Amino acid sequence: LSPDTSVSNNMATPCESSESTLRKRRFEQSKTTSNSDGNCSGDDEGACKYERKKKSFSLQTGTYWLTRIVLLRSIAFIYFVAFTVAYNQNKQLIGERGLMPCKDYLLSVKRYVGGKIDMSAFAYTPSILWFLDWTDMDANLDGISLVGMVVSGFVLVTGMANMVMMTTLWVLYHSLVSVGWESQLLETGFLGIFLCPVWSLSQVPRRCPPSLISIWTFRWLIVRIMLGAGLIKIRGDRCWKDLTCMDFHYETQPVPNPMSYYMHQSPWWFHRFEVLSNHFIELIVPFFTFLRRRMCMVNGTLQVLFQVVLIVSGNLSFLNWLTIVPSLACFDDASLGFLFSSGRGAKQTVLDLQAEEAAGRTHKPTRGMLIRRVVNVALGVLIGYLSVPVVLNLLSSKQVMNTSFDPLRIVNTYGAFGSITKERAEVILQGTLSEDPKDPGAVWEEYQFVCKPGELTRRPCLISPYHYRLDWLIWFAAFQTYEQSEWVIHIAGRLLANDTSTLSLLEHNPFQGRENPRWVRGEHFKYKFSPLGSASAAQGKWWLRKRIGPYFPAVDLASLRGYFKSRNWLHPDL
Repeated sequence: LSPDTSVSNNMATPCESSESTLRKRRFEQSKTTSNSDGNCSGDDEGACKYERKKKSFSLQTGTYWLTRIVLLRSIAFIYFVAFTVAYNQNKQLIGERGLMPCKDYLLSVKRYVGGKIDMSAFAYTPSILWFLDWTDMDANLDGISLVGMVVSGFVLVTGMANMVMMTTLWVLYHSLVSVGWESQLLETGFLGIFLCPVWSLSQVPRRCPPSLISIWTFRWLIVRIMLGAGLIKIRGDRCWKDLTCMDFHYETQPVPNPMSYYMHQSPWWFHRFEVLSNHFIELIVPFFTFLRRRMCMVNGTLQVLFQVVLIVSGNLSFLNWLTIVPSLACFDDASLGFLFSSGRGAKQTVLDLQAEEAAGRTHKPTRGMLIRRVVNVALGVLIGYLSVPVVLNLLSSKQVMNTSFDPLRIVNTYGAFGSITKERAEVILQGTLSEDPKDPGAVWEEYQFVCKPGELTRRPCLISPYHYRLDWLIWFAAFQTYEQSEWVIHIAGRLLANDTSTLSLLEHNPFQGRENPRWVRGEHFKYKFSPLGSASAAQGKWWLRKRIGPYFPAVDLASLRGYFKSRNWLHPDL
């Protein structure tokens, strides 16, 4: 060997020896620490590994324990709002002395099915009202709403529910539903039933893991909602194709809010961008659901953000809040963990369950768990079977929206704003104390609804997710004649009598504390937002309006007597 090589070897020997000694010490120290922390010796080595994994565990992907809690609380929130709206307004609308009494409707159904209350009547109109005493329908309606509020409030606060409670909510609300997108709440609520154990109340019921089939039924729901909304637009109003619909939407939607005023004033290019974004989110993004986890989460995120934008820019009841619910099924425990406190509660329980599974300490399925798996498969088959006409409707050039193909409204077709009105029409109800309604000197005073446009200087309201049904209904009536919306004349009769029940649905009664009006009429106006920065806006006017003409002629109680009698309406004098 050369002298240089010898020196090199002599220098390397003590260095390698030192590194070897250091590695040995670190290994012995690690082994000692491991044995002392986990008591890993002999037969206890498996338990030690489990404890170490449990301590360092983070939420893993692919489980839906926390997702179930979020879904149940979200569904309960919508139920609570819906039952609250029903409790506050149903008596005045469909109660004993309501504008459209539900007893009259039930009696007409009874006559239609042969005069008996049997399964045919129940199949035509599924409602527990068939089995209640009709002598006090107001009490029935209040009872249903109050029970619904209590049960949904419990689920919302605790995050715990079972199949019995969720079925109760579904049956109660089914008894109240008539038209509109509330079919969407019924379908969402039905799917929520199968998230829960049958009896037990626990946020994380160990013997009832969330079914992937159940999670996918929610994902399938958001796909259908979005595709239905997107396709009906493409097949509907031409403005969705030429990208001009958003030039009108904010001004002409049912109940604008303050943000609608400012969104309407956006530049033309921003409105074009909004329409393109709408098409992308409703027609393209839903298909992300069927890709890998990350893309499914992208879909869920975009859908939630899209609904938040709609909530901010208009009062569309709880529709947009409800549409957020199935979008949440795109997220698993790992992505929703930030919503829960660490180190305790549901999140810690899920961590423990995931750690047990990672260590191979899973429990053998019980008989009940096996039965539940069969039920979950049956749910998937049912939803798949009932989805056939819905999918065919989506593919049809004659697509219809917001339609149920089964009496229980389990799987429905959806859609919104297939047509956009280009001008806003409003029905303004007015009353006068004048003896002669044709007198040019007669002073006509206006009734103000709670939320719909009326007084020009009144700021648009902000009420979502709450819903004023009468404001919504009279928005539709403005596109029709009073002969097509006869209930408007019913309101006129109630206003002539200063009926407190009907007036409770309005914000302002100009004859409060005075004698009753002698005449009431409906005037037809065209409304539009005042331009931002204009003289009208400087005067505090949110709206400008122009009279179209009379909506219905001036009426008094005497002239309405025959009209009410022919329709079996209770005359306000009685």
